[in-house]
Amino acid sequence: MRARFFYWLKVYLGFSTKESRGFVLLIPVLLLLIAFKTVFKDIRNGKAENFHVQYLATIDSLEASGIILVSSPFPVFAPLDTIIKKSNSKQIESLNRIPFSEADSVILQIVPGIGQSTASRIVKFRENLGGLHHKSQLTEVYGLKPETIDAIWEYFDFSPAIFKKLKINQIEADELAKHPYITYAEAKVLIAYRKQHGSFMAPDDFLKIRIFKQEWIDKIAPYLDFQ
Repeated sequence: MRARFFYWLKVYLGFSTKESRGFVLLIPVLLLLIAFKTVFKDIRNGKAENFHVQYLATIDSLEASGIILVSSPFPVFAPLDTIIKKSNSKQIESLNRIPFSEADSVILQIVPGIGQSTASRIVKFRENLGGLHHKSQLTEVYGLKPETIDAIWEYFDFSPAIFKKLKINQIEADELAKHPYITYAEAKVLIAYRKQHGSFMAPDDFLKIRIFKQEWIDKIAPYLDFQ
């Protein structure tokens, strides 16, 4: 059997006797490398899955304890969230267009390029804000590419839908600072000014606090109730 194998190597591959022996010794090494690669891949995938589960559990625990989480400027993309496919016009025609404000994390996955992870981030962003008043706000969702945002509006209608407003003349700094657009320092200044000068009547009253820019005021105004 061995002699026949060496004969085959010599006839079909042109190996000398010395080269044939070296090749035979190399085969177990190659098999071990292939096996190691497969085992290592399985271990790595298992660790990644366990880490993701632990990560989600930690996030839920922190949120349940009242800790405000800030999105990282270094987004991590899920594989399904980075796959960009062209929208299927026939598919779009067969679907009912619903308001974007009514789309949950399951329905959003109809959009090419949006997987479970990105869909969850979009919904969480919208819920934390209290709704969206402009399409451009989606650019603030980490990991959401411009082409994916464009695709969203092929599937959903948009209209301003603010469902939660903060009563600026009644709220305290700690609660006001939970809004993503307002830091604790900004909230403290707003509440301190209100207590000293009286209730705010309109967003323009914020301009009396000279450190605040008009751009920031316009950004937070849709989420405030001045009644």
